[in-house]
Amino acid sequence: MCGIVGIIGQRDAAPLLLDALKRLEYRGYDSAGLATVDAQGAMSRRRSAGKLRNLERRVETEPLVGGTGIGHTRWATHGAPNEANAHPHVAAPVAVVHNGIIENFRALRDRLAKSGATLTSETDSETIAHLMAQRLAAGEDVKTALLGTIGALEGAYALAFAFEGQPQLLAAARSGSPLAIGFGDDGVMIGSDAIALAPFCDKIIYLDDGDVAILTPTRVDIFDQSGTPVERPAVAVPVQISLAEKGNYRHFMAKEIHEQPEVIARTIGHYLDIGAATMRSDAVPIDFADYRRVSLTACGTAYYSGLVARHWFEHLARLPVDLDVASEFRYRAQNFPRDELSMFVSQSGETADTLASLRACRAAGQTIATIVNVPTSTMARETDIMLPTLAGPEIGVASTKAFTCQLATLAAVAIKAGLDRGTLDEASAREKIEALIEAPRLVADALHVEPQIERIAKIVAPARSALFIGRGPAYGIALEGALKLKELSYIHAEGYAAGELKHGPIALVDDSVPVVVVAPYDDLFAKTVSNMEEVAARGARIILITDARGADAAGEAAEETLVMPDAPSFIHPLVMTVPLQLLAYHAAITNGTDVDQPRNLAKSVTVE
Repeated sequence: MCGIVGIIGQRDAAPLLLDALKRLEYRGYDSAGLATVDAQGAMSRRRSAGKLRNLERRVETEPLVGGTGIGHTRWATHGAPNEANAHPHVAAPVAVVHNGIIENFRALRDRLAKSGATLTSETDSETIAHLMAQRLAAGEDVKTALLGTIGALEGAYALAFAFEGQPQLLAAARSGSPLAIGFGDDGVMIGSDAIALAPFCDKIIYLDDGDVAILTPTRVDIFDQSGTPVERPAVAVPVQISLAEKGNYRHFMAKEIHEQPEVIARTIGHYLDIGAATMRSDAVPIDFADYRRVSLTACGTAYYSGLVARHWFEHLARLPVDLDVASEFRYRAQNFPRDELSMFVSQSGETADTLASLRACRAAGQTIATIVNVPTSTMARETDIMLPTLAGPEIGVASTKAFTCQLATLAAVAIKAGLDRGTLDEASAREKIEALIEAPRLVADALHVEPQIERIAKIVAPARSALFIGRGPAYGIALEGALKLKELSYIHAEGYAAGELKHGPIALVDDSVPVVVVAPYDDLFAKTVSNMEEVAARGARIILITDARGADAAGEAAEETLVMPDAPSFIHPLVMTVPLQLLAYHAAITNGTDVDQPRNLAKSVTVE
């Protein structure tokens, strides 16, 4: 989940590296560092604990020169987030930056120590620099040393190397963690993803697993893990990536919440012919009549989109759905029947646990469909069927617009499944499609409650714990609301199926506990209100999120009621998500936490 960059250019590398790292700080912000090599081959390094601004201040007072360099922003795995553990790690003449986890690093450290190497950090990454340095000292060239080094590593890595005494050389390697090489006017660059490279490059090559690359100012040579030269296609940098700016908003998250009407419209426009209110014939190239079951796998927020989608698939298509957290999926003793469709959901398309699950299903011969926001990602490239969400770059670490675009995509796919399986007739499908077409307008209307939410957030912000409850699709939305509050405000929050309160969680309820009730006026509304009355009787401070009919029918138990626009029940999950995002955002503002970069988190989870 760390961010890495590298450059060979004509001007000083440090400012360019810092600029690129700013775009990657969502990947980690526990520490940061740079190493540059000047024209005479002298290497210099600067590192700082904490966020990137600390490194910027240090470079201002202790400048770095040289047109070649590498940089890193860290999400700590091995070792505390301090300067000693910050990257780049150096074992003369090698400097390395690393994203991933080296699983056999303890054995490597022991071996290196016995050979006389002195390691100065607690990290797994430092072993890589020493392995490479030893091979170079033994007379191997850079390519041979690099292949030998990665051959000793077990785990996941994206690596960039700079070399003292070689001011016109960088090296890179990738296995399990994303890595790209870019070409532009400022030189040749390495980056964790296109966001880092977009301002400087117009063409990008994505390395495949097992690839190593040797970079000079005039050429890039790529080899597979056997050392055989390979060609990887160059692609244009997606235009929208360069638009990842906050504009007039205080935070990226605020901008991304308010972008949702636009990006949901863009996403459903990919799957629906909006003028005709029909499915686009080629947008979902799956015949669901061929499958008796769907296996749906994801992590975190994407898992909650799957929880809602399970309800849609089973109701609209009578298609059973097995839903798994990806980090547990591979460890179940299970069969992989050929008449089961394996579907994976990920914003980044690089989520390590989800990618590993995808590969397990692919190896078993299943058909793979992936719902992903980054069309050039590893998961998008390794899938049989890529179903895009068109949310655009999401920089805030806590997902917002990517989640609602996942919901929009899954809703469209569920309609297609119902049509394929004959459980939805044309009239019923048209009703669902017309409801989905209404979603952007209704989400825009839902944003109008923000002034009320700013006030309500002051009820939630002082709490030490909060509960979120819902039934049916609203259960998944309640879980997502609880996650957002945890991520952003650091308030302990749990989401529950409303009917489960009496089986334990109600013991937590007193007058200090806000209970957020997600209860659109649907066929489960009366049951949810009964559960709301149960917590009201225990003194809970209730925040009810419903619609106009629900507000009229709910009684007087709620201290605060957020009235969402009336919407077809099919799209309630998209509309009801908005106030939960805003509540978490404004609770975080009230508590003074870092909205875009919450502590201990990172955006693209590329470690297991």
